[in-house]
Amino acid sequence: MNNFRYHAYTDVRFGKGQVECLPELLAPYGKRVLMVYGGGSIRKNGLYDKVKELLADFNVFELGGVEPNPKITSVRDGASICKKENIDVVLAVGGGSTIDAAKVIAGGAYYDGDSWDLVVDSSKIGKVLPIVTVLTLAATGSEMNKNAVISNMETNEKLGTGCHDFIPQASVCDPEYLYTLPANQTAAGTADIMSHIFEQYFQKETRAFISDRFAESLLKACIKYCPIALKEPDNYEARANLMWASTQALNSLISSGKGGAWTCHPIEHELSAYYDITHGVGLAIVTPRWMRYILSDETVGKFCEYGRNVWNITEEDAYVCANKAIDATEQFFKDCGIPMTLSEIGIDASKIDIMAEDTIKYNDLAHAYVALNKEDVANILRECL
Repeated sequence: MNNFRYHAYTDVRFGKGQVECLPELLAPYGKRVLMVYGGGSIRKNGLYDKVKELLADFNVFELGGVEPNPKITSVRDGASICKKENIDVVLAVGGGSTIDAAKVIAGGAYYDGDSWDLVVDSSKIGKVLPIVTVLTLAATGSEMNKNAVISNMETNEKLGTGCHDFIPQASVCDPEYLYTLPANQTAAGTADIMSHIFEQYFQKETRAFISDRFAESLLKACIKYCPIALKEPDNYEARANLMWASTQALNSLISSGKGGAWTCHPIEHELSAYYDITHGVGLAIVTPRWMRYILSDETVGKFCEYGRNVWNITEEDAYVCANKAIDATEQFFKDCGIPMTLSEIGIDASKIDIMAEDTIKYNDLAHAYVALNKEDVANILRECL
């Protein structure tokens, strides 16, 4: 097991009605709040009005319209507001895209240059405004981690950045806010959760027994509760377990004692950078193809472990077990209503080579679970067509 630091300091308020704690959570940081949110769903479900009511004693400024793949243009706008209005704290109300934008906005508030610099080079992130979140989508785990992913559509770049101070000071996680999610967002969010887990589970370090068992339990929760949430959108048990799985999947818990570069996320980031597709959909399409591509004598044991512990597959032959596990993964995403080929979402082969080149350019896939080069990435993308 590798050395690790696990410092989980986010004050998580989980459950029904926890948004009432918002004034208490924001008060230590000041009265001037930048409220960041997305495309309007919080207005439809009443959360916008509730937050404004709770913050009546605060001076609230707003940045709405943050995109599903958050754009650097929105970040620049938010950072500008922070500087002009002397903002004390950034409040993100929404899903991972909103929270990711809020994180870089919080860093951009103290940065004299272009906020895109903070995405390209995280070492340039200095002082960061405190961040508080109200979560409305179970997917990215941004409510309890240091990561942010931002897109620059002018350069066809979608890059990750992060720093310790990007970790939210507090996060309100009320599963009832997931009730009104469209089915496709619930499914794509679950695919994102599972992909986070896969990226940490399939790594070269094999002695982190506890972390791997945690990972398997989170995968089993996704497999159990996503179909229920799709069928019964207001099933609190299903929504609560998916929301907590999302948080636990990417707050460093299951990566403790492990390490190594990720694979499917870097590949999907290029799909989103060029085609602006839903992140979870891209991950669901790529993941089974990546699994089949890297299956070998060196990896079959881990895939068999995954099949037996997560899918309860009892086949004695390791390759049969592994292939059944991969098939089950693909079928699960398909049964959740996710399109499972790139052609279904309007992507052809025309940009595969350049996306493969950019994947390698921006990411260290040489140190992934199985090292990949440009040709490997291109082959996986072609398998996705």
